[in-house]
Amino acid sequence: MSPTTLGVIGIIFMVAVFMTRMPVAYVMAMVGFGGFAMLTSLQGGLNLLAKDLYEVFSSYSLTTIPLFILMGQLAFNAGISSKLYASAYKFFGHTKGGLAIATVSACTAFGAVCGSSAATAATMATVGLPEMRKFGYSDALAAGSVAAGGGLGMIMPPSVVLIIYGILTEQSIGKLFMAGIIPAIVVTILFIITVTIWCMIRPEDGPRGEKFTWLEKLKSLSGMSETLLVFVACIGGLFFGIFTATEAAGVGVLGVLFVAIIRRQLSWEGFVDALYETLKSSCMIMMLVAGATVFGKFLAVTRIPFDIAQLIGGFNLPPLVVLFMVILVYFVGGCFMDSLALVMLTVPVFFPLVSGLGFDPIWFGIIIVMVTEMGVITPPVGLNVYVVYGVSRGLEGGAMALETIFKGIAPFMIAVLIGIIILTIFPWLILVLPNMMY
Repeated sequence: MSPTTLGVIGIIFMVAVFMTRMPVAYVMAMVGFGGFAMLTSLQGGLNLLAKDLYEVFSSYSLTTIPLFILMGQLAFNAGISSKLYASAYKFFGHTKGGLAIATVSACTAFGAVCGSSAATAATMATVGLPEMRKFGYSDALAAGSVAAGGGLGMIMPPSVVLIIYGILTEQSIGKLFMAGIIPAIVVTILFIITVTIWCMIRPEDGPRGEKFTWLEKLKSLSGMSETLLVFVACIGGLFFGIFTATEAAGVGVLGVLFVAIIRRQLSWEGFVDALYETLKSSCMIMMLVAGATVFGKFLAVTRIPFDIAQLIGGFNLPPLVVLFMVILVYFVGGCFMDSLALVMLTVPVFFPLVSGLGFDPIWFGIIIVMVTEMGVITPPVGLNVYVVYGVSRGLEGGAMALETIFKGIAPFMIAVLIGIIILTIFPWLILVLPNMMY
C-alpha cells in the first residue's frame, strides 16, 4: 500500500471516528500514531508519540495559551465584562437596537482581554441577554448579536486560534496579533451596521433604551480604563518590541490581577474558579495541539499535502480561485468541527499550498480565522449558538429556541462574509500594522 493511499484511508477513518463524538485530540493522535507506525515501524511510532507529546507540553511558546486564558478568566471573575457592557450601553442604549450594538461593542472590548470565542459569548450572554429581554428585544436579535459578537474573540488579540496558527506555521505571534486589530474593528463596524439595518426594517425588535447625559457617558468610561490599560500594555509592548508574546501574556495576567485586587473585585472563590477553568481549557488545547502535531507528522510522511499542491498546481488555476477553494473547505469544515481543531487539522495541508502561490502567511492566517469565525455560528455545530442557548436556559422567561438563535445569526454571517471580501480586496488593512512593527 502506497503512503498516499494509507494517508487517505487514515483521514477517512479519522472523520468516521469523529462522528462517534470521541475527543478530537485523541482521534488525531491515534490515527497519526497508527499510520506512522504502519509506514515506518512500531518503535518509530512510539518514538514519534513520546517525542511530540514531550515537545508540546514542554514548549515555551505554548505557555502563551494558559496565560492568556487565565487573563480572560480573571477579567470575567473580576466583573470587568459588566463594566464594559455598562459603558457601551450608556453610549448606544438610547438608539434603536442600541443594546445589541452595546453588546457587540462590549464583545470586541472583552475579546481584547479574553482571546476565546466561546468564553466571550458566554460572558456577554450572561450580562447582555437579561438586559435585552427586559427592554423587549426580540430573542433573535438578542441571541444573534451575542453569538456573533462572541466570535470577535477569535480575531481580536490575544486570540488563542491565532497563537496556534502562529506555532503551526512558525509565524510571529506578535505580527498575527497586530494583524487582527483592524479586521476585528472592521467586523465590529459591519455588525453595528447590521443591527442598524435590522432595526430599520423591524423597529419593534430593538426598541430604544434609557438616554444618558454626556456627563454620565464620560463617567462610565472609567469602567473601561482598566481594560484599555491592560490592552495597551500587552499589545503596545508587542508593537514596540518591548517584550515577546509570552511575556505580553504574563504582563496581561499581572495587570488584570492587579486591577482586580486594587478595586477589590475578585473574591478568593473567583480566583480559584479562574485557575480551575484555565487549567481545564489549557489541558484541552494542549492535547489538541499534541494530537494535531502527531497527525501532522503522519501527513508529512504520506506526502498528501505535497500531492494536493501538485494536483491543484497542475490545473493552472488562478491563485484567487485556489484561495476560494481553500476558504470553501474551511467554511464547510467549520459547520461540523470545532474551529481550533479544524485549524490544527488543515493548516499543515493548506499552508504549503497557499504559501507557494505567493499569499502572505500573516494575511492568510487572519482570513482563515475569520472564516472559522463563521463556523462558530453556523449550523449544525455552531459552538457559540449552543453557548448562548445554554446561558438562556437559566434566564427569566425560559430558554430561547435553537431555531430562533440560528435565525438571529444569519444577518451577522453575511456581515462576516462582506468583511472577508473587503479584506481580500484590500489586504493592506491586515498587513499595515504588522509591517509597521518591523
